[in-house]
Amino acid sequence: MSDQIQLIVEKLNQEPFRKNYNLITFDSLEPLQLLQLLNDVLGEIDPKHAVDIREELPEQTAKRMLSLLGILKYKPPGSVSDFAFRQGLVTGSKPVIHPLLHWLLQRTNELKKRAYLARFLVKLEVPAEFLQDDTVADINKQYEELMEAFKNLHKECEQLKTSGLSTAEIRRDITAMEEEKDQLVKRVERLKKRVETVQNHQRMLEIARQLRLEKEREDSLAQQKQEQKNQLFLAEQRLRRAQLQLKEMHHAVVDSKPESLMKKLEEEVNFNSYLVNEKLPTELESKKNSTYFLQKVVAEPAMNQSDLDVLEIKINEVNAQMNQLTEKRMMKYEPLDSVFSMYRQQASIIARKKAAKAEELQAAKEEMASTEKQMMQKTNEAHELEGSEVPKGDEFKHYVNKLRSKNTFYKKKRLEIAEITAEYGILQRTEELLKQRYEAIQQQLQAIEDKKGISGYSYTQEELERVSAVKSEMDEMKGQTLDNMSEMVRKLNTMVAEKKASLAPVIKELRQLRQKCQELTQECDEKKIQYDSCAAGLESNRSALEQEVKGLLEECVQEESNYRYINCMKKNLEIQLQQAKEEMRAYISPDPQERRKAIREQYTRMILEQENLGKKLREKQKVVRESHGPNMKQIKMWQDFEQLMECKRECFLKQQNQTAIGQVIQEGGKDRLVL
Repeated sequence: MSDQIQLIVEKLNQEPFRKNYNLITFDSLEPLQLLQLLNDVLGEIDPKHAVDIREELPEQTAKRMLSLLGILKYKPPGSVSDFAFRQGLVTGSKPVIHPLLHWLLQRTNELKKRAYLARFLVKLEVPAEFLQDDTVADINKQYEELMEAFKNLHKECEQLKTSGLSTAEIRRDITAMEEEKDQLVKRVERLKKRVETVQNHQRMLEIARQLRLEKEREDSLAQQKQEQKNQLFLAEQRLRRAQLQLKEMHHAVVDSKPESLMKKLEEEVNFNSYLVNEKLPTELESKKNSTYFLQKVVAEPAMNQSDLDVLEIKINEVNAQMNQLTEKRMMKYEPLDSVFSMYRQQASIIARKKAAKAEELQAAKEEMASTEKQMMQKTNEAHELEGSEVPKGDEFKHYVNKLRSKNTFYKKKRLEIAEITAEYGILQRTEELLKQRYEAIQQQLQAIEDKKGISGYSYTQEELERVSAVKSEMDEMKGQTLDNMSEMVRKLNTMVAEKKASLAPVIKELRQLRQKCQELTQECDEKKIQYDSCAAGLESNRSALEQEVKGLLEECVQEESNYRYINCMKKNLEIQLQQAKEEMRAYISPDPQERRKAIREQYTRMILEQENLGKKLREKQKVVRESHGPNMKQIKMWQDFEQLMECKRECFLKQQNQTAIGQVIQEGGKDRLVL
């Protein structure tokens, strides 16, 4: 926050504000002075806001500032709501004004450009029902075209500002153009000498000059033709719109009688009368009341949560009184009043239905107007794409039949293309065969030339013919470029003369500026020496003050840390004291439930539970000690039994392996060992 305020003070002390503030004087400004300072910054961005806020109402000031901030696209910090921001802007609150000043002063140049462009680029919203009028629609279109033209011109202006050339670059360009001019003059002299040998060269030059004039005239006529085409296209669009409106009116009038038209007009008049006499005055009155209450709320001072609670209590009391009065009125039942109340209820229901239907009718009319506008746009787009109106009814059927005939024609042409493609393949193959025959003939001709001793004769003849053709083309091109070069020389002379004429005052002014620059440089050096000497003295003073301030800040930080530590210890002791008081209150309370909540009782219960648990564990330990010897003996017996069974298993496995090694079979008095 301190960095933010320091930046604001630095910017305000610079040009064009020059307020001579420091951190203390800026922080001590009153809300009205802060608002005036904010208004001065906004006036620097947009000159029409440079006013004295004491001469206008606070509501007008807030509305004017909010409109400009909306154009500049300022968003309040996330911790500040929109209502709080508006309220703070009216009252000159520092948490609202300081971030706003910081944001504005950081990007003043950018915001100046945005405010300048907003005067011309903020589009005026025209209601859709007004755009149904051709005159209003044309004016709105011209307004949008002018806005686009302004955008393009502004972009070109910015590009020209950023792409400025220095005098050295212009001098280099002039030197290069003068060299090119000398070269072109020499070339023109050479060409003139060559042309003078040609017969009737004066007449040919005159004819070429006339040709150039006719070409320029042709270009101007083409441009005029294009402009007239554009005007014709715009006139056709207006005619098309008028024809479409006329057609719609004809469709509306077809099969209609004067009675139905009068009835329709009467309904429309009744509806408009209802809107003017009943609906719109009621809405206007409600808007005025809401505006009055909002202005009253804005004019009141800022409200805190306690004020809101008081207002809510009052609202609840008034609602309760209203309910009581309603109940009393219902208790006083009278037949005549009940009949009147029934009629009143029916009248209010009918009035509400009437208002709802009127709103539905108004919405339907607006939707119909927007739909008609979209239909007009789609019709214009279709006309631009197709070049004719969108077909309807019989015209569309005729259009479909035409498409079918075109589809048949397309299929026929596609077959023809397939045949041509096949024929193209045949011709391509024929071309390859002819190329092969040509190469064979060329080889035979080469062999004959070698045999006769005139090798390369045909190639030399072809080259001579090609060179003669190229020479004739070059002669024609030289004759055509002669006039172009003379015209180029004339343009270059004109450009050089214009550049010299335009640069003469600039060079003269540049000399004066150079002399002035030398004087200012000398004065700047003297001032710089004075500044350095003064800055050295101030720097020494500043370093001493900084050391002192640093020591005081360290002492302040140390004291603040001690204060915070003592404060934390105090809070801990208060908490412990509060717990002790609650424990004492619960301990001496006669209520058993309350006494059970005491910490002493809880710990007593826990001690008893632990003692019981210890007693059980000691008994269990005694049982285990008594049964330890027999249990160990039984474990030893089970281990011996396990070893015995393991030994039996191993013996059994060995016996099986020995019997599986071989088998003795006795047959015929002989013994055989079968493995």
